Parts: sequence; C-alpha cells; structure tokens
Amino acid sequence: MKSTTARRTALSVAVVAALTGVAACGSSKGDKAADGGAIHVSPIAAVLRTTEQSTDKADSAKVRSTMSFGNLMSATGTGALTWAHGLKGNMTLTYTGGQMAEMMRAAGTSTMEARYLPDAYYAHMSDTFAQKTGGKHWVRYAYADLAKYGGASGSYVKDQFQNSTPNQSVKLLLASHDVKKVGEETVSGVRTTHYVGTVNVADFAGKSSNLSADQLAALKKQLDQAGITTDTVDIWINDQNLLMKKTERADTAKGTLTSTAYYSDYGVPVSAEAPPAGDTKDFKDLMKSLGVPGSGNTSSGSATSVPGAGTGISS
Repeated sequence: MKSTTARRTALSVAVVAALTGVAACGSSKGDKAADGGAIHVSPIAAVLRTTEQSTDKADSAKVRSTMSFGNLMSATGTGALTWAHGLKGNMTLTYTGGQMAEMMRAAGTSTMEARYLPDAYYAHMSDTFAQKTGGKHWVRYAYADLAKYGGASGSYVKDQFQNSTPNQSVKLLLASHDVKKVGEETVSGVRTTHYVGTVNVADFAGKSSNLSADQLAALKKQLDQAGITTDTVDIWINDQNLLMKKTERADTAKGTLTSTAYYSDYGVPVSAEAPPAGDTKDFKDLMKSLGVPGSGNTSSGSATSVPGAGTGISS
C-alpha cells in the first residue's frame, strides 16, 4: 500500500472495533468450592448470577454504545448481535474525535460497518481506502491472526471473542470484591437496579480465559506497561434480570478508557454473513506488506509503531 494512513487505519480498526462494538468476555466459573462443594452466595451475587444466565439465554439484543480512549479516539456504535452459536452480528461505528477519527477521515470516511462472525470480524472501509488495497473494501480480522500478531493480549482477545456475550460487566462484577447496590434508577424508560464495583483486570483474565500460565504472565506484563490495573464497572438490571446498561472506566498510560452500552430488544433476529471474498483483504496479508516478524516478509520494517499492531490493550 502506498498510504501510511491507510495502513495505520487498517491495523487500528482491529482493536477499536473490538472495544467499541462488542463487550467480549469468557464464560464465568460456577459457584463451587475447591473441593467441589457448594459455597455461600451473597444476595447481590445471586442477583448477578441470575442476570448473567438470563442475559446469556436471551441469545441476542440490539446495542447502542459510546466509547472514548484518551486522545486516541471517541466513537459511537449501533447494531445488533447474537451469541447463540458464537458471536455474530453487525455494528455501525462512527468515529467522532481523536486520532482515529482523523485517520478514518484521511481514509475517506468516519463511519465503518463491522461484521462479526464466530471465527473473524470484518471491517468495511471506504472507496478511498480500497484504492490503496487492490480495490478491496473489507478487511478480515481472523481471531487466530489477532492472537498470532498481538502477543499475550492478542491471545486474550481471541479467547474472549470466541466465548463472548454482551454481559461482560455482569461477569466482571461477579469477580469484584467490593460490588454494591446503588439504588433504583430509570434507564430508557425502564425501571432498573444499579450496581457498581471494581475489578482487577489481570486477575479476572486469569479466571475467565483459557490462557496458559506463560500467556497470563505476558498479559500481566502488557497490562502493567499500559498502566491498566482496575476496571470500575456499573450495571443496570431490569425486573426480568436482563442487563439494560453498562459503563466501564479504566485509567491507562495513554489516557482514560471509558465505555457505555445500552441493550434492548432481547431475542431480536440477527443474521450476518461473510462479505464477498473478491472484495475482502485479509489482515495477515496487510501484516505481510508491513514486514511484521513471522508474516513472511520483513522488507518493509516493523509494525511496532502502528497503532493496534503490538497489543490489543495498550494501542
């Protein structure tokens, strides 16, 4: 590709689309003691567990989201997702500020369609971008490739995508040691109960993922380098034990990361198919053109300076 901006945008989309469009989280552990016996569950934990299960069984929902990350980006997202048989769905992402918005505008648009399938997600780019990528409008990010090029955090992203539901924050609060009930509030015209707590991110990754001990150690190192320790989580639950809203806030070395999502229309029909192969460029091929180690071409230098290429967390 001739355009550095186009290269940077393609590789940044992997991380930003993941963070903006989907709340990804692995399956939580059951309430069992180390010896296999049942353990005491607090009233709040019981409510959260019921909400996690109810939301999981609902299979699909419409999603509205906002996100900001220091001066890197701010964005909004709308769409619908299903998690009945692996993650599938569509989100329209609009970049409203920061470096990502500038890069997207330079690539011809500030709005992008993200399409999620169980093994990969796809980002639809502009005609301007396609002119620099052999006429291809879609970039395919296979989760296995994100793991390959993203180090420990890439493996974590892959693990979470392949086991994701939209109730990440419920599972996060189940891992919190200071969760509390805030009170009754109205969200989108619906009466809800508000809960809040903080979570140690590295500890949660160890409990909720399938990473090896070495991968977890490397992930913790990346989190430390990114300045990420805890995540403050708020959730709002309706009287049907369904998640209606969540917010998350984490301080990082590159600024504060905040996200908010609203969920509605649980059970809505959702369908998504892979874009035409002839209009799709694979992420790993873009990596080869940048000379990323292990991609088969090292002539054009390292990708370590490209946002999103080195880590899915600290980009």
